[in-house]
Amino acid sequence: MKKTDHFEALMAGKTKEAPLIYFLPEKKEVAAGEGETILLASFRAGIPLTNVCGGSGRCSTCRVAVAEGLEHCSPRTPEEEAIAETLRFPPHVRLACQTTVSGRVKVRRLVEDLEDIDFDSLFIQGAEAVAIGEEKNVLILFADIQGFTTFAEDLLPYDVIYVLNLYFRRMGEITRRYGGRIDNYMGDGFIALFEAADPVRGALAAVQAGLEMLDSVNELGPYLGELYHRSFHIRIGLHYGKVVAGKLGHSGHKKMTVIGDAVNLASRIEAANKAAGTRFLISAETYALVQDQVLVGRQVHVDLPGKSGKYRLYEVVGLSRD
Repeated sequence: MKKTDHFEALMAGKTKEAPLIYFLPEKKEVAAGEGETILLASFRAGIPLTNVCGGSGRCSTCRVAVAEGLEHCSPRTPEEEAIAETLRFPPHVRLACQTTVSGRVKVRRLVEDLEDIDFDSLFIQGAEAVAIGEEKNVLILFADIQGFTTFAEDLLPYDVIYVLNLYFRRMGEITRRYGGRIDNYMGDGFIALFEAADPVRGALAAVQAGLEMLDSVNELGPYLGELYHRSFHIRIGLHYGKVVAGKLGHSGHKKMTVIGDAVNLASRIEAANKAAGTRFLISAETYALVQDQVLVGRQVHVDLPGKSGKYRLYEVVGLSRD
């Protein structure tokens, strides 16, 4: 092409821009190959873009907001169109795994990246050495998502997995920060264990962890609302009692866990929140350890399924400032 022809074409707007993708918040520009999706370009550039389904158009976690250059993005594929319609995406929100570019675009990732997390049992230090069983007094915290079936309804399966892992990561970080360990995951619930040489100190740490878990889920609400137009809350039950810690399972697949009546009681206490209209209930045994350090809302005197007699439970609403 002659220089004059090139100039005339440029002036007429006929010269194509090179396909470039500017990623935020990394502030990194990447040249996109022909037919290369935004997701593949991000991989090549080492930019962390979440993709729970592996970039197959079966989840919404690789979504990006196109800040500039939407006209240079390919039309939505049928897979992307179905997801966009379900989740009510505005035009500028695109799936990175389904979108190619023909010019310069600026995008910002919208879904928080997940670090590699080990979701195996993380019981108390040294418990792995227990061969048959050992009795221990521990704080047992049960947490469960309120109405998760309703929350997950109509969501793509990979998005459900993403949300649960995001939730479990936050809960695991809080548990570890207060000296506890996640013992087991059960669907959308989990058991966390806390112990200390001083039971009062261990109980206070468990209560603080529970309160922070509630706050963390509240903080997560707007993010989930933006992604999925819905959010959730959790309920927590905490009990102090004796358990047997040991490895269960067949040879080669044994897993450290805890069993005992105290575990069942903690589970019943968590479930009692539903009828009581509360979020965080503790047993009388736990309350006796922390009564001077916590703020209590309601006190309930209830029957617990599978247990005889009435149980007094205490709603924890905060920590005492005294």
